[in-house]
Amino acid sequence: MRIVGMNDFDFLTGSWHVTNHRREQWLADCPDWVSFPGTSTAQSVFDGGGCLDEIVFPTLGSRGLTLRLFDPERREWSIYWANSRTGLLGPPVVGGFTDGLGRFHGEDEHEGKPVLVRFTWSAITADSARWEQEFSADEGQTWESNWIMEFQRKP
Repeated sequence: MRIVGMNDFDFLTGSWHVTNHRREQWLADCPDWVSFPGTSTAQSVFDGGGCLDEIVFPTLGSRGLTLRLFDPERREWSIYWANSRTGLLGPPVVGGFTDGLGRFHGEDEHEGKPVLVRFTWSAITADSARWEQEFSADEGQTWESNWIMEFQRKP
């Protein structure tokens, strides 16, 4: 029996070229962005109830790891992020997909201050996808985009 919501991240399975756009300073009214390349490899786990990917940022000399787990009871995903610089697993964002758009929300810290975090997955096709991260320092009244990843499937 297929549970609605499981397998939502199957589109990500495989290898990708990733163009990253990251705001130079977060929550500082900074208009400047930096772009840099990445490569990502993702696999489905738990028969579609999980997804694991590693992204390599060659110009930064670091890597990131994302673990996505589906809760069949709540029918929502929890997404966890870690990077090779700290080796720490961050708090999750949770949510799911509606009409091809994935929205995930959570709480975190930025420079020692609490922030709300929002991830959005959009423009998903067989060969491309877009991920965006936003922070809010005012309990969700305003949001600032600070990182965008544009995925293109490797041939």
